[in-house]
Amino acid sequence: MIRFFAHFLFLLAAWTLTIKYAFPFAYALAEGTPLLTYVMWDFWWVAHIWLGWALLNWQRYTFALAVGVSVIEIIIVVTKFVLFLGEPDWTVWTSNWFINKVFVLACFILILGYFALKRRSLPRAADLAPSRA
Repeated sequence: MIRFFAHFLFLLAAWTLTIKYAFPFAYALAEGTPLLTYVMWDFWWVAHIWLGWALLNWQRYTFALAVGVSVIEIIIVVTKFVLFLGEPDWTVWTSNWFINKVFVLACFILILGYFALKRRSLPRAADLAPSRA
C-alpha cells in the first residue's frame, strides 16, 4: 500500500504541474497573451514528490512527514472547497483545479487513515538506527 501511495503522489505532482503550469502556459502561448497569464502558482508538488520518495525510501521522519502533510493538505483543501463552493465560478481553470483537489483530498485522507490504522506495524526511527555491533 505504501508503494501505491508513493505512486499516487508522483501522479498528483505530474498532474499538478500539467494543469497549473504546462496547460496554462500553452494556452497563453496559443492565445498570444503573456505566458504567465493563466499559471496558477503552486509548489505543493515538491512536497508530494518528497513524500513519495520518502515512502519508497523510508526515513526516520517519514511517518511524521506523511501524517503532517496529510493533515495540512486536508485542512487546506477543505478550506479552499468551502470558500470556492460558497460562490463557485466554474471555468476551465477552476474545473481543472477542483478535480485535482478532489484527488489530492482523497489521496491524503487515504494516507492519513492508513497511517493511523497501521502505525504500530510501520517502521519507526528506532528501527532505522544503525546497529552498534
